[in-house]
Amino acid sequence: MKVEISNIDQLPVVAEALLGEFPGERFYAFFGKMGVGKTTLIKEFCRQIGVDDNVCSPTFAIVNEYNARRGEPVYHFDFYRLKDLAEAYDIGYEEYFYGGNWCFTEWTEKIEPLLPERYVRIDIEEQEGNRILTANIVSE
Repeated sequence: MKVEISNIDQLPVVAEALLGEFPGERFYAFFGKMGVGKTTLIKEFCRQIGVDDNVCSPTFAIVNEYNARRGEPVYHFDFYRLKDLAEAYDIGYEEYFYGGNWCFTEWTEKIEPLLPERYVRIDIEEQEGNRILTANIVSE
């Protein structure tokens, strides 16, 4: 799936379309340069699945936990400050990644070898002020 976003007001429609395109998927890995809109899109995903908490980048905490509509946990990761994979092991990534709950990851390239066998990969690029979003299932 490929989408061009020219205005932030399009995010609700885009997030809804992505969730509809990948029903049943719970792990979304975001890739893109700093400032391209990863956190902003994750905020909209969280809103769509019923998170009422203040969704913000967990840059210093590495992971934030929210609750979705039915009380189910939602995990939002930001691996930007991760120095090595050992830090991901230290936070117990396996419980998060393989628990069947919603997971949204930023700076995913830093932990790519640890990703589950199946996930939704979302690449965001900036082109002439617009965002080009490409999403597909990765299955190893």
